[in-house]
Amino acid sequence: MSNQNKLILRRFFEELFNQGNLAAADEIVGANYLNHNAVPGETPGRAGLTQFVSYLHSAFRDLNFTIEDQLAESDKVVTRWNATGIHQGEFAGIPATGKPVVITAINIHRVVDGQVQEGWLNWDALGLLQQLGVVPAPDR
Repeated sequence: MSNQNKLILRRFFEELFNQGNLAAADEIVGANYLNHNAVPGETPGRAGLTQFVSYLHSAFRDLNFTIEDQLAESDKVVTRWNATGIHQGEFAGIPATGKPVVITAINIHRVVDGQVQEGWLNWDALGLLQQLGVVPAPDR
């Protein structure tokens, strides 16, 4: 089952996040999906996730997620990924900068009956803010 769950998460990142195929969420994400790291104002459930994906695509042109590592045990899948894109629209109150970005993160998802039911995220928000020029990068 662990390998099947990894394949579901690969679809999650490829079809939803890379392709922006929001209809795929109906098949691979539970209707009551629980995002433990929801952004302020995010609608609960699958609808909130698809709204967030749309928001990311409006904020970052050429958005592309790459899975670097993936581990699975029981109903949990851990995915280390990076995402690249061009900051083309407002993101978290930051106007478009036109700058390329690389976002790194680790997700843990819980999969039950072939659908993603919960997600936890740890991502490098500071690194993104530094790339966008909002926060100065440390001197090296």
